Amino acid sequence: MSEKQSPPTQAKTGTSGYLELLRNNLNFRYLWFGEVVSLLGDWFNLIASAALIARLTGSGLAVGGLFVVRMLAIFLISPIAGVWADRYNRRTLIIITDITRAITVMGFLLVRDPNDVWLLYTLNFIQLAISGVFFPAKGAILPDLVSEKELGPANALSSATWSVMLALGAALGGLVAGTWGIYPAFMMDALTFILSAFLVARVQYTPPQDQENTGSIADAMREYMKGLDYLRKHKDILFIVLLKAAMGITSAGPFEVMQVSISQNIFVIGEGGGIGLGIIYTAVGIGSGLGPILARRFTGDDENKLRRAIVWGYLITTVGLGVAATLQSFGLVLVGAVLRSFGSGINWVFSTQLLLMLLPERVRGRVLSTEFAILTLLTAFGYAGAGVLLDRTGLGIGGVLWVASALVLIPGTLWALWVGFRKTNPPETAVAVESQV
Repeated sequence: MSEKQSPPTQAKTGTSGYLELLRNNLNFRYLWFGEVVSLLGDWFNLIASAALIARLTGSGLAVGGLFVVRMLAIFLISPIAGVWADRYNRRTLIIITDITRAITVMGFLLVRDPNDVWLLYTLNFIQLAISGVFFPAKGAILPDLVSEKELGPANALSSATWSVMLALGAALGGLVAGTWGIYPAFMMDALTFILSAFLVARVQYTPPQDQENTGSIADAMREYMKGLDYLRKHKDILFIVLLKAAMGITSAGPFEVMQVSISQNIFVIGEGGGIGLGIIYTAVGIGSGLGPILARRFTGDDENKLRRAIVWGYLITTVGLGVAATLQSFGLVLVGAVLRSFGSGINWVFSTQLLLMLLPERVRGRVLSTEFAILTLLTAFGYAGAGVLLDRTGLGIGGVLWVASALVLIPGTLWALWVGFRKTNPPETAVAVESQV
């Protein structure tokens, strides 16, 4: 197995605190610092890209198309990315993806008029395809760097970081884009990737001894198919893998498209609505950060409580979309955004923790990449569907949000039924299934 920092932390009993984890685990601290600066730049980039495509095209469908391109890129690379995360040095993969994304992002500076929209789409595709390699590698390396007792806090802290950086990065990105223009945001994103690569390079990491790094692409695809076969044989893991995707198609995808239209057409703040969009993303970040952190006070690392909390996550998301759909004021939109992301944050963090608790190490990368592939594909359908409903029907922004609010109840109900069924069926553990992989 790989080295895990540090022995003093591993020796403790109970759940490690967040500050204690950062103080005692040097490897996780470097990984986390890299994640902080990288995510800050990511949200600068997303705000700038969304504002730029809206300004150049003035089309809700075009904005939805941008998000579709970003999601499909990850979907297409995910099969091979998962195999790479299980086969090659995960730290090296993270560093390479950071550097190549920095180079790619500089190309956004060339997008200047409507004739360059194709380049904006292309660069987004390349950047997110590279990210499709980064995320499975990062997710798979986390349990290699922390002890079993640190895993819950490490996962929660990592997810909370995503949310905090969404809030901070979106606010700063919206401020920069709305005050000084869009292109400085792209430059800052490139710099954050370089800094992230430098920090991750300081992580002391030894790959698992049984990690293979040879073979052809055909061999890699056979390995990926083994990961799919694992999901076929373990229905509970499959259902957990589908949780994020269900939220993506019914809630996250539609809301992201609508929030761009809200900032561009209803509550316009700053140049091209850039500041308003940044404020909405900030509200989303606040909700997605608070949700899992507060919920963990009631669930701890108890598996059954984590499962039940996800049911509540779906319900809270439904309420949030309904509140935002009223469009009565910008304040109510922000309240709805916080509630929606509060519920989806619980879904995201707790489903991830369940997978990290239950998956054997040898298939971790493949299963996580498959989860990400399904998530991105269905979220892309959510983006596209929302764009079509907005441009081709008379529903309007509020109507699309009401439809999304109702649709969230479908996967929420199905998961609640599965949780009830699981009460009489003890879960399989990673130890029990390791020999089957």
